[in-house]
Amino acid sequence: MLRKHSLLTGLLLLIHTALFSQNSIFSRADTLRGTLSNERRSYDINYYHLDISIDIDNKFIHGSNLFRFKAIADIKKLQFDLFENLKIDKIIYRDKEIPYKREFNAVFIDFPDPVQKGSTDEFRVFYSGKPVIALTPPWDGGFTFSKDSQGKPWVSVACQGLGASSWWPNKDHQSDEVDSMLISITVPKGLMNVSNGRLRSVTDTNRNQTRFDWFVSYPINNYNVSLNIADYVHFEDFYQGERGKLSLNYFVLRENLEKAKKQFSANVKPMLKVFENWFGPYPFYRDGYKLIETPYLGMEHQTAIAYGNKYLNGYSGRDLSETGHGLKWDYIIVHESGHEWFGNNISSKDIADMWIHEGFTMYSEVLYVESRDGKAAGTEYIRGIRKSIRNDKAIIGPYGVNTEGSGDMYYKGANLIHMIRTLIDNDNKWREILRGLNSSFGLQTTSTEEILAFINRTTGKDFSKIFDQYLRFADLPVLEYKTEGNQTSYRWSANVSGFDMPIRIKNSKQYQWIYPETRWKKLKSATFIPDTDNFYFRTNMIQ
Repeated sequence: MLRKHSLLTGLLLLIHTALFSQNSIFSRADTLRGTLSNERRSYDINYYHLDISIDIDNKFIHGSNLFRFKAIADIKKLQFDLFENLKIDKIIYRDKEIPYKREFNAVFIDFPDPVQKGSTDEFRVFYSGKPVIALTPPWDGGFTFSKDSQGKPWVSVACQGLGASSWWPNKDHQSDEVDSMLISITVPKGLMNVSNGRLRSVTDTNRNQTRFDWFVSYPINNYNVSLNIADYVHFEDFYQGERGKLSLNYFVLRENLEKAKKQFSANVKPMLKVFENWFGPYPFYRDGYKLIETPYLGMEHQTAIAYGNKYLNGYSGRDLSETGHGLKWDYIIVHESGHEWFGNNISSKDIADMWIHEGFTMYSEVLYVESRDGKAAGTEYIRGIRKSIRNDKAIIGPYGVNTEGSGDMYYKGANLIHMIRTLIDNDNKWREILRGLNSSFGLQTTSTEEILAFINRTTGKDFSKIFDQYLRFADLPVLEYKTEGNQTSYRWSANVSGFDMPIRIKNSKQYQWIYPETRWKKLKSATFIPDTDNFYFRTNMIQ
């Protein structure tokens, strides 16, 4: 996802921070949504078939979703999720309707006989209602019902944070990605629906409607599942990538066809070349790559990237780093596509660890700048985005209650990753790590602990204290130093006990490494200029 830059968002963040700091009291609904209870842990989702119709005039949806699952344990009772404003019409299991109970947005079903461990079974949920309408999509989540310049319907949905169960029934926990999925969306005739994966079929119904069947052949996290309805025009291209010929499919409003051809041509293939080099092959070759014009700014929907940047370079025409480097490329194409590797290929088990999605993806922007304008430009960019860091609370949120940590997961997270790269001090090894993360954790879910263990194991170094300080505490470490004659004393002051991150200082015109600890250490030099381009910390010069 992307960050919103406005006064309104700043005020909302201040309110959220204040509420979060007041002991962070969570409700039963939060626990039901965020915890892997026995009723959720007992089954593994294998396949969904979401089959719904959209009544655009009445902003109403109805249809069903098939759950096919494997029992991890004997199951008598099972939980899935659907927002309580949507009505469950019936649940069918083995051709019979079965009872259910609702508690907030959680739904519990009791099977007539226990589902045996190791077996595969299925049930179908029929539902209907008016889904949540997004006020400021994609940041608050929900449906967007709008019109194009010709007055034709233009409908889309984005639900990261809000939750996929705001519009379709599913096991709404990020730890369990469905292995494959069929998405069938029926829309008024004359309109097109574009969803994730490959288009399998288009069928005209007897009700002046058209059904579009899209098949996702890879694991996909729930919030990535999407629909996009409009009078789209389609054009295509191909990219010769690391795994062969990758299809590039574009769906845009008719009036924007020529602008889209120019903007997408200038940005997509260069982005893919950079990211495949650093991160490894595009993760979803079978399903291809798509950009879809949407009425909101953007979102990383897997193989169906939502694009609403109005064919401008930068972030809605602005450079978030204020260095000039961010105006040379289309931010939404680069950032949201970066999520195909970090967020879609590699997904966090709990949204408390969403920095894995956002920190690495924001750092992908740095690598893209570097590929265009050189390493010094990438360093300027990473330093430029620090102005948006708030240091308000921990980047990692509380686990098990469906709550993210600080929005600093973007800018501060990217700076943390850049520091780790600087500390490794070997770009071949760094590239090996980034590609290794995608090959080791791709198409599955992971955690902070697993990512850190991989980096430590691959480098033979222990970065645990650095990750803890920057991810689990709001405060920055402070480098304290004092100069006496031709000697400088220095030490770290930090939340993490024994914090000992090495840094570089500039001595004469060269960088040299020093190894501060929480006890005073001495350097035979009166010149002490810390490398604050590549490291992010506070300094305190003691007189």
